Amino acid sequence: MKVGIYGQFYHANSGIYIEELLNVLDEENVEVAIEENFLRLIDENNEIKKDFHHFNTFQRLDGSYDVFISVGGDGTILQSVNFIRNRDIPILGINTGRLGFLATVNKEDIRHTIKLLLNNEYKISQRSLLSIRANPKVEELYDNHYALNEIAVSRKNTTSMITIDTWLDEEYLTAYWADGLIVSTPTGSTGYSLSCGGPVVTPATKALVITPIAPHNLNARPLVIKDNTKITLKVSGRADDYLVSMDSRIASLKNNTTITIQKASFKLKMIEFTEDTFLKTLRKKLLWGEDKRN
Repeated sequence: MKVGIYGQFYHANSGIYIEELLNVLDEENVEVAIEENFLRLIDENNEIKKDFHHFNTFQRLDGSYDVFISVGGDGTILQSVNFIRNRDIPILGINTGRLGFLATVNKEDIRHTIKLLLNNEYKISQRSLLSIRANPKVEELYDNHYALNEIAVSRKNTTSMITIDTWLDEEYLTAYWADGLIVSTPTGSTGYSLSCGGPVVTPATKALVITPIAPHNLNARPLVIKDNTKITLKVSGRADDYLVSMDSRIASLKNNTTITIQKASFKLKMIEFTEDTFLKTLRKKLLWGEDKRN
């Protein structure tokens, strides 16, 4: 088995868990490659004493990897999409961050988790992604134009709201007058969209969610649509530019730039264990059932 390991931050007191992960993989004679910048962060931290430079490093992935391990929080998994893209490599998220809707493996369970992984005692959860195109073309959207959670437009350098004219499959829907608009996948329904009043959608559902951000037209509500819908947005406002975000990546677009959002042609494979299903994670993270009257 060949495993790639990536982390974008070095969370406080996470050294012991990173070291345990690398030790376990080493003990099991797994072929390991660590993302170059992450290995640099490990080197710079005094928590880890052992030298892991006998592992290979990578800047980009190829199709030779069997598993990609993300070490951090949900944001690290979102960044991992840029490495994996359409390479069909399953991703395992180890949570050394905070919430952990996507990175569901507890850092205290690393040794047990790797044993399950090597014994193939897991299943794959297929997750839809979004892609975006702009007209006229925008350089920042040309290469990294995929999102696992959501694509959102929002105001920039102004306190004034923006107007977002919206079409679904070429048919005009409405003009949202708001701080912004979120187009979310089922995976992203528990993220930004949820905080703006959107519904929770189970990962296998073939749907997308359109959620306005602080709409001035108060009758505007989140809308659930088929996931094969082509969504076209045209933003206007008092400022010359507006922002578009693809998960944690942001680009600035000129007013009246037309963007098209569609489901990507491929899916992301997420490794899921019996004790870490979506419904169990939902109950745990949103504290469902914690009411003592239940």
